[in-house]
Amino acid sequence: MTRAILLVLDSVGCGAAADAADYGDVGADTLGHIAEACAAGRADREGLRQGLLRLPHLDALGLGGALRLSTGRVPPGFSLPPATASWGFGIERSNGKDTPSGHWELAGTPVDIPWGYFPTKNPCFPPAFVATLLAEAGLTGILGNCHASGTNIIDDLGEAHLRTGWPICYTSVDSVLQIAAHEEVFGLDRLYDLCRIARRLCDPLRIGRVIARPFVGVSQADFRRTPHRKDFAVPPPPGTLFERAAEANRSIVSIGKTGDIFAHRHTGTELKGADNDGNLDHLLDALDTVADGGLMVANLVDFDSDHGHRRDAAGYAACLERFDDRVPELLARLRRDDLLVITADHGNDPTFRGTDHTREHVPILAHCTARGPMSIGRRDSFADVGASLAAHLGLAPTATGSSWLARPASRA
Repeated sequence: MTRAILLVLDSVGCGAAADAADYGDVGADTLGHIAEACAAGRADREGLRQGLLRLPHLDALGLGGALRLSTGRVPPGFSLPPATASWGFGIERSNGKDTPSGHWELAGTPVDIPWGYFPTKNPCFPPAFVATLLAEAGLTGILGNCHASGTNIIDDLGEAHLRTGWPICYTSVDSVLQIAAHEEVFGLDRLYDLCRIARRLCDPLRIGRVIARPFVGVSQADFRRTPHRKDFAVPPPPGTLFERAAEANRSIVSIGKTGDIFAHRHTGTELKGADNDGNLDHLLDALDTVADGGLMVANLVDFDSDHGHRRDAAGYAACLERFDDRVPELLARLRRDDLLVITADHGNDPTFRGTDHTREHVPILAHCTARGPMSIGRRDSFADVGASLAAHLGLAPTATGSSWLARPASRA
């Protein structure tokens, strides 16, 4: 038997989708623009990184080829060597450009219903919603009630939160309600309980996620978010890759915020590190222990949360380079029959306007020594990833998607 590993590099998109205009994202290109910023010296930072974007191990797997196939160009720092893995790119079919829709589609279940969103006006939350939230949570008020960047609003309102005890509630162009509160003063369990109330109240509004955003510090000068973020998502549609693996009694390991994204439905053993490196460590440990037939899914969120939303091209580039440094370590842990798929769930171009996700294609790199490189090409749904992993594991097909493993093998 064999194993499957899905590694989602959160927000590492590779070029604007054909429908990007519907989302205000024409011209977005996360990887391409980061590479161009590095080549122009705009992503240099003393003590962090400088020069061209250097991702030699991902490039060897075929990332340069995936970028050219997606956008028609090879960005600076990438090349077209004979790929050691299969490569291509995926197009999102789901509505939106959020984390749940991207992950659910990768797992074989695109989102065809429209998400609900909070309006851009301030205050943005319906008065009846706020009144019920306050009453059920025993609160006298909230702060924020607007569209905002998560890091900026904590800087702006963190001290007021400490004075009043009121949680900071905000949203974005995504289908989300985020609630920030001091982990020690407000209390982590109390924040989670508040988010559970908000989750129930958001259900009729079709809001995809409620996110707890704990932070620590005593003033604007030292506020920082902690690793204890928790997502409260609506359940995914039936027929996911996770569900198929659970039906077959396979071992399942979910790493990072994966369990939260799938509302803990069939997500098996859940492990969460403090950062990308911590989550990669969990994945490496799982590769040493998970039995044949097992499924491992990991999300690496630092690209998105620490750098994409903050429009930090230098930090994003350094984060990519740090991940690339660890790719050989990851490949060395794979068994001959293991299938590793490295992809993303959406874009978050740090050179683009605003602070939100961007509607983009995603690269797909698939490595399996026993199978060798195969042609992946353009995939018209992220669901093809889930379908291919299910086929590799010999599981019942996912709800949607077409496996590239069903195609005759060819040199990528």
